Amino acid sequence: MNHATGHLALDAEALYAQLLAGVRPALRPDTRLAGIASGGAWLAGRLQRDLNLPGSAGVLSSAMHRDDFAQRGLASSAQTQLPFDVNGADILVLDDVLYTGRTIRAVLNELFDYGRPARVRLAVLVDRDGRELPVAAEFAAARIALPASQHLALARSDAGMFHFDVKEV
Repeated sequence: MNHATGHLALDAEALYAQLLAGVRPALRPDTRLAGIASGGAWLAGRLQRDLNLPGSAGVLSSAMHRDDFAQRGLASSAQTQLPFDVNGADILVLDDVLYTGRTIRAVLNELFDYGRPARVRLAVLVDRDGRELPVAAEFAAARIALPASQHLALARSDAGMFHFDVKEV
């Protein structure tokens, strides 16, 4: 890990290629992609294009259902946008980093506010361990252990290339 630049020595683009390869065989005709704002939404949008799927990927915001809403308030994150019918759909939720599971819990509540999907699955770029809720990803491109004092998030260059930022918290 290179602390001077704040970039984790994980190749986010190589992990994205693994995510793409792992997600492709799991798709069904009724599968819809929905990414958690913001890193997961970036992943979902790029997968939507790279898999040549029709329409647009959805964006899920966890803001309204977070258990720490009183402390965080409404973040400046994107609002939920689901350009497809949730009812009866196979929803593949994408996130950049799975950590405590609390964001996933909030996003599932948000998703069910829009309807009742037939199935919901989770795919992540990185599972960093440290779960506080019984949440597991069906697919993770990498599984790593980081100290709780470090925050890991996907970042995107102006050219759309992915890398990781790590910050001490």
